[in-house]
Amino acid sequence: MTSAFNSPIPPEQSLIEYPSQFPIKVMGAHVEGFPEAIVSIARQFDPAFDESKVEHRPSKGGNYLGITITVTATSREQLDELYRTLTTHPMVKVVF
Repeated sequence: MTSAFNSPIPPEQSLIEYPSQFPIKVMGAHVEGFPEAIVSIARQFDPAFDESKVEHRPSKGGNYLGITITVTATSREQLDELYRTLTTHPMVKVVF
């Protein structure tokens, strides 16, 4: 059985126009190397990724760090693979 969630969205029904600047929020433990790992992944999918625009927000207790990266989205496939790569990284807790 195929779920509607897993069905590809036809390009004409996509709400995103490509290419476009696409922000992605990533949450993980506030540990050494976390921001660098996220930037490294972003560069894999967007060679022109601008690290100077990365936003960092520590949690109230300081145990977690929220990072917003903005990539140049060129296709749905690129974004899907970027999300998969981020969510499977051992330092990442949540991607939205």
